[in-house]
Amino acid sequence: MSKHMRTEAGGSGAKASDEYSRDNVERYSRKRRKHGIFKGVVRGAIIALVAILVGGGTAFALWINSVQTRMNNRQVITPELQQSLAGTTDDAPATPNDPYYVLLLGTDGRPGETDYRADTIILARIDPPNKRVALLSIPRDTMVTWKGTTMKINGVHTYDGAAGMVQIVSEKCGVRISHYAEIAFDGLSTLTDAMGGVTVDVDQHMRDTENFDDVTELDPGVQTLNGAQALFYCRCRHFPDGDYTRMRHQRTFIKAMLSQLMATNDPTKIVGLVDATADVISTDLSVPDIVALASEMVGMDAENDIYTAYVPSVPQDVDGVSYVVANWDALGEMVRVIDAGGDPSSLDVDQYGYVDEGPSATSAASEPTSAAAASSQSAESAASTPASVPKS
Repeated sequence: MSKHMRTEAGGSGAKASDEYSRDNVERYSRKRRKHGIFKGVVRGAIIALVAILVGGGTAFALWINSVQTRMNNRQVITPELQQSLAGTTDDAPATPNDPYYVLLLGTDGRPGETDYRADTIILARIDPPNKRVALLSIPRDTMVTWKGTTMKINGVHTYDGAAGMVQIVSEKCGVRISHYAEIAFDGLSTLTDAMGGVTVDVDQHMRDTENFDDVTELDPGVQTLNGAQALFYCRCRHFPDGDYTRMRHQRTFIKAMLSQLMATNDPTKIVGLVDATADVISTDLSVPDIVALASEMVGMDAENDIYTAYVPSVPQDVDGVSYVVANWDALGEMVRVIDAGGDPSSLDVDQYGYVDEGPSATSAASEPTSAAAASSQSAESAASTPASVPKS
């Protein structure tokens, strides 16, 4: 698929293609060298500060090894998962700086459990050169065909774990996924508390006393959520449109969390966050990978350069089962925008039949447009035909 390069503002007003032409190769080279030196300094400073705080050479090596072992949880990061990721194929990014895709899963699992559900599914495109991130939510009840059987997409996790989820999301979205990260919702609470809370603008009054015992209500407005409140904010689906508002809240929370993480420059907090992260997140990424990504993203404008969207879809009963039926053609167009580095939320709501994001979405969600109905019918017929299963 296409790669995106943003035109830089200012200067002579020349086109991006002129800026990187042969006539300007020396200027471009100097610019890249400076950029590389800066990234190296930031990365080195972070590592040095952490090394000092954990007690120097041997202690630092042992600590890094402990962090790495905990994050690379062998129950989740299996050989099958490693094989399904793009890094093991010719489809891997051409260079480490190329944009790449990460599958993010939120689960209801607890430490030591091996049987749990994939409750939240987000495909993220990470674009380090342009300091840009796109988050695409995939409804957990999306109807798919997996190995000849029609099921909800989170059911694939029950059958084939993280490797199966990477394969089905890759197949349906038409992209290669390079990395995987999974966090249990209890872990989200722990990480939020380790950050000292996450500040979020809660868009509406939220209340659910049926499914929650600790925090059961949030008032609207800007507020710093603790771990229990963050869990309620991200998991509550007591809305007219159910999972759609919940998915929007999850993406809002991720944006707020990333913004705070990128602003963290206190080395004592960094050590605590890394340690907390290692206990609650399972990923194939290494500690150097994460440090490198953090240094690449320094200066990112989280408000304007994190794009969010969800799969064009509508809730629908199919043979007595409640599914979310996707419009795969509309999703294909959305992914093309994402893959080109664009903002997928700019797509016309009436064209694709999904509701715009924001407080007004709640009332609109219960009244699918005619386009949405047509989308669901075509998606249903497509889903009833067994799809080809990607190879592991």
